[in-house]
Amino acid sequence: MERRQFLSLMAAVAGTPLVARCARLATPSPPKVYRSESGSLAVALTASLGRVSLGGRSATLMTYNQQIPGPQLEVRPGDRVQIRFTNALDQPTNLHYHGLHLPPTGLADDPFRTVAPGETALYDFQIPDAHPSGFFWYHPHFHGLVAQQVFHGLAGTIIVRGDEVPGNVDHLPELQAAQEAVLVLQDFDLDRRGQVREPMPPFRMWGRQGDLITVNGQVQPRFNLPQGGLLRLRILNASASRVYQLQLADHPWWLAATDGRSLTAPVAQESVILAPGERADLLVPGDRDPGSYALLSLPYDRGIAAMAGSMMGHGSMMGRGTVDTEEPQTIATLDYGGTTASESGTSILVNLPTALGTVETLPEPSIVREFVFDHGIDPETHDPFLINGRAFGHHRVDTQVQVGTVEDWVLINKAGMDHPFHLHTNWFQVISRNGQPEPLRAWKDVVNLRPYETVRIRIPFRDFAGKTVYHCHILDHEDQGMMGIVEMV
Repeated sequence: MERRQFLSLMAAVAGTPLVARCARLATPSPPKVYRSESGSLAVALTASLGRVSLGGRSATLMTYNQQIPGPQLEVRPGDRVQIRFTNALDQPTNLHYHGLHLPPTGLADDPFRTVAPGETALYDFQIPDAHPSGFFWYHPHFHGLVAQQVFHGLAGTIIVRGDEVPGNVDHLPELQAAQEAVLVLQDFDLDRRGQVREPMPPFRMWGRQGDLITVNGQVQPRFNLPQGGLLRLRILNASASRVYQLQLADHPWWLAATDGRSLTAPVAQESVILAPGERADLLVPGDRDPGSYALLSLPYDRGIAAMAGSMMGHGSMMGRGTVDTEEPQTIATLDYGGTTASESGTSILVNLPTALGTVETLPEPSIVREFVFDHGIDPETHDPFLINGRAFGHHRVDTQVQVGTVEDWVLINKAGMDHPFHLHTNWFQVISRNGQPEPLRAWKDVVNLRPYETVRIRIPFRDFAGKTVYHCHILDHEDQGMMGIVEMV
């Protein structure tokens, strides 16, 4: 982009206020939504540290535009996106567009880019014309600081809309009539002054985790659904380490999409597990007795409870939510009752759709590779989290693939804790777990590897050449070495 164009963009979005590195207290409000118009979205984002209201208390957090979570970006296939990004932090950062199929080069989704403190940088890219609709997100990806910055609050959502495209899942009458609620799950570990605690070395090894769970920056918010209506819940795990096992108590719900990509048909679920970075679309019909229904976070052990117990017993650190031994807790509530769907302006009854779309069957792979996730000490970096015996090297390409080919990657977790695997740029399908076929064909960009589990995934490398990364999405593990570079040629 020429300098004149860049200055024009800066002027176009100058109405968005920049924030000083230490800002005054921001009051809670729904995240601002920026929607594209006439094929373009131009916005300003500022990452800063300041006091915000979090769940009714004052906290010092990192935010995008003084909001927890950050603004929601809504685009359509073919749109041009221009983001003027200002780093008002005292440390380097950048932006990663998690789940979007974008070039990993230039001004698009380059995970190696550095935006220095005080710098304003331009991100400029086009959503591909054939990009599927879906639910995605953005967050920092500066290696070594990712866990700290995400745990301090930096996260925002991206929705690619397809409601104007016949045949798209968003174009279905049932989903067009449904209410939509975006839920961003984050956890925080705050001291009495509202400062985020820095984790002690064992907790940095396990993955930092807090006992304050928020939904859209609120504690136990309530959502409404008219009787006879349909609610489309779009849930993001934006936590640095915590794995959520979610259940809507005494109420059915149906899984409609994984990691933003729709399934072929809704699938009834008892509970849904979301590792860090994962998303789920769930459909909730308002067909039960009027009342209030709790969205529960159930206990989940990602493999650290036994280690924490053996090292520390049940001391104060255990009570801060660092390990998942808590009782089920309500994190939000769904209310519906007196108002009917017709009174709220929709049809009298919104049915659950019977079909959603197609999930293509991928061809057999041309290459099969193995990736072993384990713990040890890298002889060069001394980092403890390894893939194929090595920790991340900034200048080393670990895997080279051909654009236009399909590969199977066999992910082997030889460790006693979860390691959620994330691949940038391209989606994949899970083929099997421990040798057993995966029952649900679905697109993913994160798959959780349980302790000592082997998962086989199938990846079509499409469209874009360049270097990007794959890594564990327990972000402390990524920062401490569990990441590799893949070059697409």
